[in-house]
Amino acid sequence: MLTKKGKYGLKAMVHLAEATQDDLISVGEIAKARNIPRKFLDNILTDLRVAGFVQSRKGKGGGFCLAKPADQITIGNIIRSLDGPLAPLPCASKTGYKACEDCIEEDCKIRRMMLEVREAIASVLDKRTLADGYSDL
Repeated sequence: MLTKKGKYGLKAMVHLAEATQDDLISVGEIAKARNIPRKFLDNILTDLRVAGFVQSRKGKGGGFCLAKPADQITIGNIIRSLDGPLAPLPCASKTGYKACEDCIEEDCKIRRMMLEVREAIASVLDKRTLADGYSDL
């Protein structure tokens, strides 16, 4: 399930994608426009900066902008950076794989189904970029 952190992060990234390239947008402006608690948004934008999705500049006239063009940032990668793997179970994850202690993977029908679920989610989220336009988020 998408967490509030993931949802708010997507909203902030959409806001930045809609800005004119190289415009720096303040945290306060994003928080107000997208109805996101400012303190929470500060932490989210820090995580997005560390992940390489946004750049920031401090001081007067400072703020945030995308670190690369919107068409190079997938929705799936934003969610992974904020919420972790897309898979519903660790044994079905590509980026956070962990074997289950209570089953034999080769025989596990639940794992097979969750692998399908993971692939379906990734096939949608990894094809969509910020450039696709999500202004209603």
